Amino acid sequence: MTATPSSMSYSEFLALDTLLDAQHMHSDVHDEMLFIIIHQTKELWLKQILFELDHATELLRRDQFTLVHKALSRISRIQTVMTLSWDILATLTPADYMKFRHVFGTASGFQSAQFREMEYRMGIKDARFLRNYEDGSEARARLQQALDAPSLWDEAVAALERAGFSVGSEQEIAAAWLAVYRDTERYPELYGLAEKLVDLDDALAAWRHKHVLTVERVIGQKTGSGGSSGSAYLKSTLDKRAFPALWDLRTEI
Repeated sequence: MTATPSSMSYSEFLALDTLLDAQHMHSDVHDEMLFIIIHQTKELWLKQILFELDHATELLRRDQFTLVHKALSRISRIQTVMTLSWDILATLTPADYMKFRHVFGTASGFQSAQFREMEYRMGIKDARFLRNYEDGSEARARLQQALDAPSLWDEAVAALERAGFSVGSEQEIAAAWLAVYRDTERYPELYGLAEKLVDLDDALAAWRHKHVLTVERVIGQKTGSGGSSGSAYLKSTLDKRAFPALWDLRTEI
C-alpha cells in the first residue's frame, strides 16, 4: 500500500530503506564503508548537478538570467561540498586502503558516466570517452545525447547572438565576450552569466586539484583502480576548461 502525503513518514519520503541498503561491502575491512559512502554521495551530488544544468540551460534559452544565476550558484555550492569531501577520504591512510583495494576489480571512478555527462553538458566534449561505455547501454545513450545536444556554453553563445553579437566563429565569440566585459553596464545580464560560468570552471578545477592531492596522499604514483594511470592521468586534466574564452579574455581587458 502506497503512503499518502498525510501518512507518509520521513523514511518513506526519502526511500531510506533502499538508500541505506545500498552500501554493500566486499571485504571485512572497516574503511571500505567510508570509501563506498564517499563515492555514492558524489554520484548523488552529480545527479543534482545534472538536474540543475538541465534547468539552467532551459532558463537560459528564455533569457531568464536571474533564475539562471540561481541555478548556477547552486551548482557551484555543490561543487564546493564535493571538493571538501576529499578531505574526509584523505583520512584513509595508504596502509588502510591497500587492505581492501583488491576488491575493486576493474571498477574505477574514471568510469563515472555522470561525471562525464556533466563535462559534456557544460561544454567539455571529448567523444573519445564514449568508448568506455558499452554500446546499447543506458550510460552510453545518455552520454551520446549529451554530446549531441547544445551544451551550457552553446546556450551562452546563443544568448550573445540574441543580444546582437556575431558568433559565427571562435574569434567572433571571443570578441563578443570581450565587448561584454569592456561595457558591463550595457550588458549586465551577459556579464553576470559569464562570471557564473567562470565560477563553475573555477570550482571544477579546484575539485580536480584536490582529487590529485588525495590520490597521491593515499596511493602515491601507483596505477589507479581499474588500470588507469592514477595521478598521472588526473594531472593531465588540471588545465581542462569548459569556458576557455572567458579565461583568455582576461589578458585583453
